[in-house]
Amino acid sequence: MKYNFKSFDKEFPDDAACLEYIFKSRFPDQLCVCGKSHCFHRRTKRRAYACAFCGHQIYPTAGTIFHKSETSLKSWFFAIFLMAQSRNGVAAKELERQLGVTYKCAWRMAHQIRKLLASGLANKLMGVVEADEAYFGGIRPGKRGRGAAGKTPVVGLAERGGSVDAKVVDAVTTSNVFINIDRKVDRSASLYSDELAVYRYAPRFGFRHRKVNHGRGEYVRGDIHTNTIEGFWSQVKRSIGGTHHSVSRKYLQNYINEFSFRYNHRKDASLFASMVARVPSTLSEAA
Repeated sequence: MKYNFKSFDKEFPDDAACLEYIFKSRFPDQLCVCGKSHCFHRRTKRRAYACAFCGHQIYPTAGTIFHKSETSLKSWFFAIFLMAQSRNGVAAKELERQLGVTYKCAWRMAHQIRKLLASGLANKLMGVVEADEAYFGGIRPGKRGRGAAGKTPVVGLAERGGSVDAKVVDAVTTSNVFINIDRKVDRSASLYSDELAVYRYAPRFGFRHRKVNHGRGEYVRGDIHTNTIEGFWSQVKRSIGGTHHSVSRKYLQNYINEFSFRYNHRKDASLFASMVARVPSTLSEAA
């Protein structure tokens, strides 16, 4: 059964249900400092649980994206639900309208949620991995693509049939590209790219390298192409342009993380369930 608003409202009807979810997720053993377990009860008028024996208190939202937030937990969870329901993301103005909060509050909530989605890769990319770079910064006069003024470069990797990883960099240099590849790609993988000069160093790092020459109009040669990662770039750019319109360099990585998370969890039965499972994480864990 598809997870819809009716399902959401049944699972998280109020703040108490949301807090209970966070508490049980963060403290599954419910072990107290006094040695007792499963002895906590909810404190009224505060987001806390207290031990029935020693009075020790636990604040489940401490250190999370909800820390010191006066916005209701139900609103936070609903914001996550809205972001999960839209393939192209949700603008802060839409959250403002749906949640009945100020724009400043909606904007902050959206960025805090995006921080949770920076969970990284569970395993290194394997098999055939496509490498490519994209430039973000909107449409403007002058040179397009590589070398365009005022654009922010992002280097990306995509395992065919698997996950993607993308990182904002200062410049597309050999160092920036291969530091990321070395961390994210298994040495057994085959690296496919276009003709950009930095990728010619791939064999020195132990990778089997194949390329196509886009400059000469060659986009596919047998199974050698970069269509997977380029398809990801296309989706991200359409989403940012259509939903958010423009994104500053300062926050671009947050948006890249959001769309990478969507892509990597595209086969999940419920994207909302995958996103809300990150809720108990502290900000240090999510970073």
